Amino acid sequence: THVAQICLFLLCEARIIPGALLQTAPPRGDEPAHGSWRRIDLDLSRYDRLAQRHAARAAYGLAFLKAGIATESPTYNALIAEIERVAGVSRAPLLLTGPTGAGKTRLARRIYELKRARHLVAGAFVEVNCATLRGDGAMSTLFGHTRGAFTGAREARDGLLRRADGGVLFLDEIGELGLDEQAMLLRAIEEGRFLPLGADREVESRFQLIAGTNRDLHAQVTQGRFREDLLARIDLWHWHLPGLRDRLEDLPPNLAYELGEFERREGRRVTFSREARAAFLAFATGPDATWRGNFRDLNAAVTRMATLAPGGRIDGPTVEAEQDRLARAWGGAAPAGEGEALLLEALGPAGVAGLDRFDRVQLADVLAVCKRSPSLSAAGRVLFAVSRAQRKSVNDADRLRKYL
Repeated sequence: THVAQICLFLLCEARIIPGALLQTAPPRGDEPAHGSWRRIDLDLSRYDRLAQRHAARAAYGLAFLKAGIATESPTYNALIAEIERVAGVSRAPLLLTGPTGAGKTRLARRIYELKRARHLVAGAFVEVNCATLRGDGAMSTLFGHTRGAFTGAREARDGLLRRADGGVLFLDEIGELGLDEQAMLLRAIEEGRFLPLGADREVESRFQLIAGTNRDLHAQVTQGRFREDLLARIDLWHWHLPGLRDRLEDLPPNLAYELGEFERREGRRVTFSREARAAFLAFATGPDATWRGNFRDLNAAVTRMATLAPGGRIDGPTVEAEQDRLARAWGGAAPAGEGEALLLEALGPAGVAGLDRFDRVQLADVLAVCKRSPSLSAAGRVLFAVSRAQRKSVNDADRLRKYL
């Protein structure tokens, strides 16, 4: 049927079925009893509409996973593209690593929401931070217990794995999980069954696991703190999310996103003045901005500036106060000067991020001198004050023009 043709085309074009499409036909009229076959060329223009439909679906998935943020980092965009492809066809465990605040929890939830929108899961998204699971309560929280299983167990409890049946279980900071819990989790992942505390019969739960951690799990295996067999099982699909410091070209779109989130939460619109935005980005992409808390730091900074903005407009003094606040939190980073702001305006965040600190500091100072000087010659006299005195002939403007 026509519907079957469309389905088969999309499955092959998306490489969900790694094969070729062959079309057969019976003999025509009075022809000898020999049918015919031909290979369907998926590159023919007549199939472009179907291909475009799949491409649009994939593009929507990418934008959804990135929360609509137009990120510019090639590495991050490639990472999200691969996650979109895998999440759309696989129920295998996914491992997300990266520093605290890099966005592991938010990405895990977006993966679930994308899979649910595509009818790949029907159950709930169950999230737990394993660092909060301590002592005897850890086993009960994850795997549940029967009534009377231990002192104080007055009622039976399903546990989080049972709640995640048919959905996604996100175990954040999985490296904090105890070895006994790791052993039971491995069996639950591999066989979809586990034994609640006090029970004599296993229960079933079919869920997809997404694990997150900021630790080196391979090092923990060496130290005897993480099971090697569990790591082998969850390390099938492993993505490392870079911190904000490694994605400086994505600062402007994320800044706009955080402002939009503030407007959605608080119900009022706040914007930057042009000068204030340039000053904040110059500081934020500067060599001393560590972004130790990554996107949590950015969220906090935007929330504070938007809250304190006079008349819904973030101005220079508001940005300067926030720079000082972040500098103290990071241990002494200095607010960006005039040269950094000029450098950002000239090259943009991506261009600035591509400069070594050696070149960046020098170029920022040169631009600041040029800004304050009436001409290139005047700027050159300031910048080349020592070397020009040792030359027989000087052309400061030409030297400066060649440098710039």
